[in-house]
Amino acid sequence: MRLATWNVNSIRARVDRIVDFAVREHIDVLAMQEIKCKSEQFPFDRFEEAGFHVEAYGFSQWNGVAIASREPLTNVRTAFPGMPGFEKGHNGPDAPQEARAIGATIGGVEVWSLYVPNGRSLGDPHYFYKLDWLSALSQYTSDSLAGNPDLALALVGDFNIAPTDADNGDPAVVPGFSTHVSPPEREAFAALEAAGLQDVVRPLIPTGYTYWDYKRLKFPRNEGMRIDFILGSHAVSEAVTGATIHRNERKGEAPSDHVPVVVDLDLEGPDDDDRPMIF
Repeated sequence: MRLATWNVNSIRARVDRIVDFAVREHIDVLAMQEIKCKSEQFPFDRFEEAGFHVEAYGFSQWNGVAIASREPLTNVRTAFPGMPGFEKGHNGPDAPQEARAIGATIGGVEVWSLYVPNGRSLGDPHYFYKLDWLSALSQYTSDSLAGNPDLALALVGDFNIAPTDADNGDPAVVPGFSTHVSPPEREAFAALEAAGLQDVVRPLIPTGYTYWDYKRLKFPRNEGMRIDFILGSHAVSEAVTGATIHRNERKGEAPSDHVPVVVDLDLEGPDDDDRPMIF
């Protein structure tokens, strides 16, 4: 399975480019974030013409997530247990949920396309919402893997966290003053790893960014951040055979400010046909 994640920053504005990438790179599963449209506005036909099944979840011109797959998607969900909601000025556990998560089982892998809340600024209610959201995600991960340690689980998407200083090349993002790099956010990312997940790309690609702001020549200056990840359980990390960060997708006409991150998974393991038979 070739699994990719991409914050597309408006699917309708970039559908041709996105489908072309998926076809050209032989992507089997493409998780998308920031589709910025209602579910019914998603350009399903363009993906279906290219041979994909699609599940999309969006409410408006903000947020939104989707998964396109060569194989059918089963057990589709649009929230994980305990996922909090958010509404400005609304306090309490019954805040309306945003379109930030969609999960499905594909080829034996539980894949979640996730758009983690941005946080906006330190001390903002959205920042505490982000931490609560990540805490619930860690709890779901821990519970899932405790119940089934062999579960092939992949949490992929835009995490809006640069977990190490090496993941932040933007001089405007300053530890102690900015979101994405604060100790609580980094601790929340580490909690996902402690729950049983691994960044399956970093061992193969230790450096490199996945996001560059459109402003102030951030991309030509390579003042980017690594905030898009593929986190996998043991069953997924052991199956990884290759990884790519497609930096060139930040170039050209009307690019997203993020680029695709791709991993290859050998989910079947080694071929046993040539092994000697033992009776």
